[in-house]
Amino acid sequence: MTLTTYEPNPQLLRDTFGHFPCGVAALSAEVDGTKEVLVASSFTVGVSMDPPLVMFAVQNSSTTWPTLRRAGSIGISVLAEEHGGLCRQLASKDKANRFTDVAAHTTGAGAVLIADSSVSLECMIHAEYPAGDHTVVLFEVTALHADRGIEPLVFHGSRFRALEADAA
Repeated sequence: MTLTTYEPNPQLLRDTFGHFPCGVAALSAEVDGTKEVLVASSFTVGVSMDPPLVMFAVQNSSTTWPTLRRAGSIGISVLAEEHGGLCRQLASKDKANRFTDVAAHTTGAGAVLIADSSVSLECMIHAEYPAGDHTVVLFEVTALHADRGIEPLVFHGSRFRALEADAA
């Protein structure tokens, strides 16, 4: 193996980062009577157990995050393996139709959770930190649910994939 010295090359960096498989999460809430959603593959669990913290990184150029961050409570839904098409819809530039025909539940605190997700979390913003062209957002988990029978959607190599069962 020979490492290549990194020279500014966003496509090479994106391709290299794309070799790391990750889950896909929808962060959503109702803000001023409208459901808002942001899809992230940078979502990470287990940041802290006490307090219970999770995190994600959002591009500073996001037009959705400034609205979504105003919500008192944000729902984080780890999308299921059959949610590939739904993921594209939720991430579309057509914000008015992101939730068209989407089964979702709004909590009393205003967090929106996507039905049939493998993990559902209700969270509050704990802290935000600048990180280059992104902001790292820490969330404190206030409510949670995991469905062991639902496999997560995995993003790897610029496409959605399913986990394979161990043949052992």
